[in-house]
Amino acid sequence: MSAWFYKWLPIVFGCHCLDSRSFHYKGRKFPLCARCTGELLGIITGLVSCPFAHPPLAVLLALMVPMVLDGGVQMATAYESGNFRRLVTGALFGFALAELFILSTAAVFRYGMDLGQRLV
Repeated sequence: MSAWFYKWLPIVFGCHCLDSRSFHYKGRKFPLCARCTGELLGIITGLVSCPFAHPPLAVLLALMVPMVLDGGVQMATAYESGNFRRLVTGALFGFALAELFILSTAAVFRYGMDLGQRLV
């Protein structure tokens, strides 16, 4: 099972898996970098919390901003954020992404149901 994670998680997330940007546990590198690990944790949290509550759209969009800024600043300058910051910004982004996906899927489903009812 472990080999499967190490092969497919980087492909699914498009992760670079750089050693310096990854967490290590007992001498073994995680299958994803710190930011992608955060995104995975955020996505799981978003899916698990989905039945209970949904933050407003503006809050979800605001949760995505820190990762975009952190990654953008790193790309444009010599600034290098640490793995903890990458984990946190990735988790916020992943949570918002999962919630937005669920909310938009539910909205499209409701729209289709309403449209179908009007056609009958």
